[in-house]
Amino acid sequence: MAKVERFEDLKVWKDAIEIGLKIYELVETNLLAKDYRAKDQLIGAAISISNNIAEGFEYNSNRQFIKYLAIAKGSAGELRSQLFLTYGSNKISKQDYESLYIELIQISSELKGFITYLKEFEKKKKKE
Repeated sequence: MAKVERFEDLKVWKDAIEIGLKIYELVETNLLAKDYRAKDQLIGAAISISNNIAEGFEYNSNRQFIKYLAIAKGSAGELRSQLFLTYGSNKISKQDYESLYIELIQISSELKGFITYLKEFEKKKKKE
C-alpha cells in the first residue's frame, strides 16, 4: 500500500463522508425531519465514522489509528441499528434502508480490512 499523506486521500474516509452526506439529506426529506432525537442519533453516528478515521490518522501512530478505526467500525454498526429502527417504525423507505445498509456493510468491511492490514504491518515491523 502506498504511503498516504492525508486522511482525505483514504478511500474509506471518502466513503464515510458519502454516507454522512446521505444521512444529512435523508433526515431532512422525510418523517425524520421532526423526530429530533432520531435525527440527532443518525447524524451523530454517521459523522462519527468519518471523524474517527480522520482523528486516528492524525495521531501518526498505527496503534492509535487502529483504535480509532475500530471506533469508526462500531459507529457504522450503530448507524445500521438506528436505520433498522427508523425503517421498522416507517420513518424511512425500504429503498433508503436497503441502499444505506449495503453501503454500511461495505464500509465496515473496508474498515476491518484496513485494521487487519495495519495490525499485520505492525507485527512485521516488530520482527525486523
